[in-house]
Amino acid sequence: MDPFDAMSPRKVLERVSTLLGCSQTSNEVATYLDNHDELKHLREQFLLPKVAELPPSDLTLVDGTKECIYFVGNSLGLQPKMAKKYIDEELDKWAKTGVHGHVQGSRPWAWAENNIEGLMANVVGAKAEEVALMNGLTVNLHILLLSFYKPTAKRHKILLEDKAFPSDHYAVESQIQLKGYDPKQSMLLMKPRPGEEVLRTEDILDTIEKEGDSIAVVLFSGVQYYTGQLFDMAAITKAGQKKGCYVGFDCAHAVGNAELKLHDWGVDFACWCSYKVSIGVCVAKSRLTGWWGHNLKTRFRMDNEMDLLPGISGFRLSNQPILLVCPLQASLEVFAMTSMAALRKKSRLLTGYLECLIQHYYNKDESQPHKPYVHIITPSHPEERGCQLSLSFSVPIAAIFQELEKRGVACDMREPNVLRIAPVPLYNSFSDVHRFITVLGSALAASKELQQ
Repeated sequence: MDPFDAMSPRKVLERVSTLLGCSQTSNEVATYLDNHDELKHLREQFLLPKVAELPPSDLTLVDGTKECIYFVGNSLGLQPKMAKKYIDEELDKWAKTGVHGHVQGSRPWAWAENNIEGLMANVVGAKAEEVALMNGLTVNLHILLLSFYKPTAKRHKILLEDKAFPSDHYAVESQIQLKGYDPKQSMLLMKPRPGEEVLRTEDILDTIEKEGDSIAVVLFSGVQYYTGQLFDMAAITKAGQKKGCYVGFDCAHAVGNAELKLHDWGVDFACWCSYKVSIGVCVAKSRLTGWWGHNLKTRFRMDNEMDLLPGISGFRLSNQPILLVCPLQASLEVFAMTSMAALRKKSRLLTGYLECLIQHYYNKDESQPHKPYVHIITPSHPEERGCQLSLSFSVPIAAIFQELEKRGVACDMREPNVLRIAPVPLYNSFSDVHRFITVLGSALAASKELQQ
């Protein structure tokens, strides 16, 4: 049987446990799934820290020689093994050829990023000519909003999540002020319904329909950083454009996580990051310009007569630092060893397995009122989330986070009360998930003792 077929994660686990004659919570299930994982070889492409190498680890509690449980790829991914090789090559080139490195070698510094735009485009479902590697995320948010946010007395609002990532919130707020409007009037912030933790798609679409005539730009996340909710970008784009709005997305938590089809969905613009670059996918009539937006064939005439590259390439401002291009190339080459469809297939089961084990061991139990429990705020439907589960707890979160870190778990905490746990299909295993569940039990027990 193929455990990674189209069945729900819970049904897969039921079938595998029946086949093996064991409980769904048995480590035998994790081992079976790992043995049948067609992507398990990709883990070998990354450097995985040992427990002893993580600064918070307490070696009186855990074996420091084991590989850590790295569940924080949503914040910073593991280092691809080729990243250091590529960086060393460029440092060596600089040492031996100096300025000639701008135009010589396998990745000439003057256009090195151009050579990997096709790889990036494949990850996000775009055409190579629709992708530019440039700047940082907040810089590109400003550049894109300067082009797309053209407020009028009638149409001046920007629609975004109430708890958008700070980059988005601050960029929108300052762009509105820059254009002479009041954020209190022009920032349309969407909150979940009372008692709910994520936004309903129908509520987003209803707001666009009712308020669309006054909305200039719809700007949402691809995946909401706090809750882990994957938004229906296709439906939001269609609804916004139908009302005459520009529609853009901050895909920082969605790229490499969800299967995106930015070209097919017809989004007006998008940007994201990979710890060094932000990428815009857009076409606009007005923009800020820089030397790197000038046609490469005529760029070095230095005549100050702009020969603007078409589309997103014309948004480039300056040369990208080669030492930052190198790790991105190494990462994208690993993505090219598989497909986003294959990664999502594994991710649905991997995160679903995590969800099932958490619910089995750590759900609220009315018969044990003093037992700490975990609440998952991320949507339960696999198509409404990426790899991340956002967990809230019945006990203080800081103590749990500290106890997990002591035991060799890399995850992250977000105020006011969430741990983000993100098993990444590129390099995490089902055995990692099973280990995490055991460690979580120890962390909960230890944090409870600290409170007594």
